[in-house]
Amino acid sequence: MAARATAALADADELLLTDVVLAECVYGLESFYEVGRDEVAGLMCAAIALPAIKTIDSTTLLRALEVCEVERLDVAEAYPVAQAETTGVSEVMSVDRSIDRLTTITRREP
Repeated sequence: MAARATAALADADELLLTDVVLAECVYGLESFYEVGRDEVAGLMCAAIALPAIKTIDSTTLLRALEVCEVERLDVAEAYPVAQAETTGVSEVMSVDRSIDRLTTITRREP
């Protein structure tokens, strides 16, 4: 599958990488292929940097990957943190206490 994906990326003029697809890629690489978190972050950052890849908000995606790698959060928690940071929102509502490790935002319990 990796060879087919690489060929498809090389042949494409433009491909949209949505936030949900990025999250699915991260999940699949970590769970199914058992790729380490640091390597997953590097692979996904490299994918975002490909000329054919277009995103809605690459800044948020790259920050979410950084939060995953550095703070050891799952992408489902890292993405809203990254969105809050990039939009200037200071709080995220979540039951996941791992978010408390970050000093850039405050987690609120629902």
